[in-house]
Amino acid sequence: MKRICICGGGSLGHVIAGYLSAKKEVEVNILTQRPQLWKQKLHISTPEDDTLHGKLHIISNNPEEALRGTDIVLLCLPGYAIKNELIKIKPYVNSHTFVGSVFSSTGFFFEAMELFEGDVPLWGFQRVPFIARTNVYGESAHLLGYKNSHNIAIERCEDKEGFRTIIEELFDAPVRLLNNYYEASFTNSNPILHPSRLYTLFKDWNKEVYYDHQFLFYEDWTDEASKLLIALDGELFSLLGKLPVAPDFLTPILPYYESIDAVSLTHKIRSINSFKGIATPMIHSDKGWQPDLDSRYFQEDFMYGLRYIYQEAHRQGVAIPMIDMVYDWGVNITTYR
Repeated sequence: MKRICICGGGSLGHVIAGYLSAKKEVEVNILTQRPQLWKQKLHISTPEDDTLHGKLHIISNNPEEALRGTDIVLLCLPGYAIKNELIKIKPYVNSHTFVGSVFSSTGFFFEAMELFEGDVPLWGFQRVPFIARTNVYGESAHLLGYKNSHNIAIERCEDKEGFRTIIEELFDAPVRLLNNYYEASFTNSNPILHPSRLYTLFKDWNKEVYYDHQFLFYEDWTDEASKLLIALDGELFSLLGKLPVAPDFLTPILPYYESIDAVSLTHKIRSINSFKGIATPMIHSDKGWQPDLDSRYFQEDFMYGLRYIYQEAHRQGVAIPMIDMVYDWGVNITTYR
């Protein structure tokens, strides 16, 4: 029987823990800062109007306890929490422990490869395997949607195909093995999508500036944001041209959104149903609205998203003037208090 440790108590942590413990012959442990809020039984609603009843094996804030005898570790954490979690679990993993992340574009591989010895196998999803939302923390959650297939990267492992098969069996969908961790780590989704919009919205903002309303993030999208997004995407692909990645592993922004230029891209982004109603992260006071610099759009997508593209481009000697501009602005504004 496989033993799996889920690190983190967010929506994906809930759903994956409940799904695996209910449907698979595995023991699932939870490593969380708030073990007292978790129940041993975890209830997960599904899109089929069914409920999965999972049973957790160990719930603990002690990594030695939660990782004892573990075969697979899966970090379900935001980018800013990954490095500290890896440091916490490092003494309790070895060459038989597959340490992975539910989402790889927030720096997992870069941090793990620097922190861990070369014999600890690493793996990560290119994109999250489920759409999830917590219902009652530590007790229940909603599995809102499945992915038809998954892409994963595996490093420091001789039998990559064997592990790929294990993940395929656990998550009940075809799993494709990526060529390397670059293909899992670099994406033109949130790390350039959110910064493009935030920069064009707030590039001239300072603490004395207040707005009279909260902007809709996507429905109020502008041609200026589209032009910047296209430029960042082009620079990302210039970097990818220097890396050992498959030429077709990532679709450029314009064809991905079935667009031909900035104007059609704006129209497309504004019209996507799943984007409707999503507000720009802002906070309200009696003076008006200001950007919420503590939101994940600011704190994660610059320092734990765009940062890794920025750093690798500079290592490779690739010119990225627009990414430089947006990243430098993002670093400054996220530390602006």
